[in-house]
Amino acid sequence: MEVKNLTFAYDKKSRDKNKELEKKILDGISFTIKRGKITTFLGANGCGKSTLFYLMTKDLIPDKGGIFLDGKNIYTMKQKDFAKRVAIVQQNNQAAADITVGKLVSYGRTPHLSLFGAPGKEDKDIIDWAMEVTNVAKYRDRELMSLSGGQRQRVWIAMALAQKTDILFLDEPTTYLDIRYQIEILEMVKKLNQEYGITIIMVLHDMNHAIYYSDELIGLKDGKILVRGNPGDIITSECIERIYGIRLEVAEWKDRRIVMTVR
Repeated sequence: MEVKNLTFAYDKKSRDKNKELEKKILDGISFTIKRGKITTFLGANGCGKSTLFYLMTKDLIPDKGGIFLDGKNIYTMKQKDFAKRVAIVQQNNQAAADITVGKLVSYGRTPHLSLFGAPGKEDKDIIDWAMEVTNVAKYRDRELMSLSGGQRQRVWIAMALAQKTDILFLDEPTTYLDIRYQIEILEMVKKLNQEYGITIIMVLHDMNHAIYYSDELIGLKDGKILVRGNPGDIITSECIERIYGIRLEVAEWKDRRIVMTVR
């Protein structure tokens, strides 16, 4: 995917009811997502990373610029065609309280079915594969809400995988999870990338997780790209201060992990 000169602003009402103010969130940013890699967006609250995510997943429409998938503007693509190429797991997901795991995962095949078509053997094989890869096959007949938060997150990822796309977007996939499930989810994401060649695009808050599990980081501030590149090349105390406005020491670099302390 390629982002070209992307600009977006939210309209904001001023005290004068006849006048509108624009709050620019992204200001002419451009970059390319590398195929087969894990790319993570970083930045302080309000930097524009979530807005960028929503734009790249067609939840918002840019004011200027465009986003291109294999040279085609995604905003000219039908939603069903886009869903055959790109799968998305949002930060907050909702489903009927009594839906089973197997049923929910099967919804991932919807873009590939005709209006009244039923899943065929190939669809069922893909659904089984998605549940095996995410280790939720054993919960197939259980209701989604009977599972823990980490287990439910695996199910949502399984549904996305059932779309059988080359690109997977994850919006803060470890939010609300304890440390065990955070690591399990990120290890699974790493496996999906390395073993199945899926291009992963994530938003993460935890700096250590982002560095360890990403091939490329894109650091945003005030609607612009502040830093971009390999974690080992760009993460320094100065870089962290520029992105987050706080001075931290990169005290150790071991196996791509960092330990940071306040100076």
